Amino acid sequence: QVQLVESGGGSVQAGGSLRLSCTPSGYSLSGYCLAWFRQAPGKEREGVAAMRVDGTTRYADSVKGRFSISTDNAKNTLYLQMNSLKPEDTAMYYCAAVGSYPPLGLLLAQSTYVLWGQGTQVTVSS
Repeated sequence: QVQLVESGGGSVQAGGSLRLSCTPSGYSLSGYCLAWFRQAPGKEREGVAAMRVDGTTRYADSVKGRFSISTDNAKNTLYLQMNSLKPEDTAMYYCAAVGSYPPLGLLLAQSTYVLWGQGTQVTVSS
């Protein structure tokens, strides 16, 4: 069964950093468009960062300059480096993947992705 598994969430004070990881089981991430989404209680899931197969990245305005998406092909792992964390970054974070080449305008859209992880909780206290 193909699945994605996130890790690295936790509790941190405002201004701190966390690095989330996402590892697939059963396949290689190579060739996939990858993304991170988050969902806070009572809010809709939103796209945070995405990376297309050609290396193009896209970030939500709220995280630009603070978050960075990357992959390590040798480890077959997707990362989300989160710096200068704020209380409003508190949410469940999900990784997602799709084996296609979506247009830039759809990189942060939920409907683009077909594979999802179970999520990892990030809590930022003030």
